[in-house]
Amino acid sequence: MADPSAPADLPEREPSGDGELLPAPLRAWMRLLAAAGAIEQQLRARVKDTLDVSHDEFLVLCLLADQPGSSLRMTQIAELLGRPKTRLTYQVACLQHAGLITRRSACGDRRGIEVVLTDKARRLLRESTGPLADAVSQAIAQTACAQRYEALHDLLPPSPHPGADSGQVEGGDVTPEGPGK
Repeated sequence: MADPSAPADLPEREPSGDGELLPAPLRAWMRLLAAAGAIEQQLRARVKDTLDVSHDEFLVLCLLADQPGSSLRMTQIAELLGRPKTRLTYQVACLQHAGLITRRSACGDRRGIEVVLTDKARRLLRESTGPLADAVSQAIAQTACAQRYEALHDLLPPSPHPGADSGQVEGGDVTPEGPGK
C-alpha cells in the first residue's frame, strides 16, 4: 500500500529496504553523470565570458586542439561529441564567423569537410585554457567529497598548469576537502 504522505507521482520504495534497484556500477555511473553535469554547468558561464563562444562550440575547439594538425572531419566531430550533424553545422558556422576555424574539402573526398583551428583560435586557447582547467579542478572539489575528489582526480591526466594536480588552484585554495579547507 502506498504511503499517503508521499506524492502520488513518485514510485513506492521497497518496504524491506535491503534490495537495491540499481546495481552499484550503474549507481556510480549516475553519480558521475550528476557530478559532470554540475561541473559543466559551472564551466558554461566561464567559457562564454572567457572565449565568447558557447560551451558546445568550446568542445569543438577542444577536440580540434587535441588532434594532430588541429583538424578533424565534420563526421568525426559529430560522432565524438554525440551530436547531430545539423547541430554541428550551425556550431561550426558560428566558429568560422568568429575566425576560430576554417573549413576545407577533405583530402581524397570532395564531399567530406574538414575543420581546422586558425591561429587566432590557438592563441585564444593558449591564453584561456589554464584558467578554465583551474575552474574545472575547483568545480570538482566543490562537487565531490574528499574521497570522491581523489578518485575522480586520479582518473584525470596530469595537468601542465601549476597547482592543478595537487588539488590547489592558483588564486584560490581548493583542496580535496573542498574550497577553503
